[in-house]
Amino acid sequence: MQIVPMRDLKDTVKIETLCSEENGPVFVTKNGYGRLVVMDIDYFERTMNKLYEAAALAKGINDADNGKTRYGDEVFNEMRLKYGL
Repeated sequence: MQIVPMRDLKDTVKIETLCSEENGPVFVTKNGYGRLVVMDIDYFERTMNKLYEAAALAKGINDADNGKTRYGDEVFNEMRLKYGL
């Protein structure tokens, strides 16, 4: 985990390099306190994809827990009848 002071944001090349090398977030502080997080776009996209996947899994588990599921063969039979497959 990299931590840099706010004044270092002026050196954008250095910050970009830190983000690329860290392969994770770079924390920016102001007066010794955390203020910002900067990260490489690839890391951001990977992180967001993991969050979307986790949300989808949580929804699926919630549906299963609440009986909002059906057997696959039942669904396929309905589709065959409906669409003449």
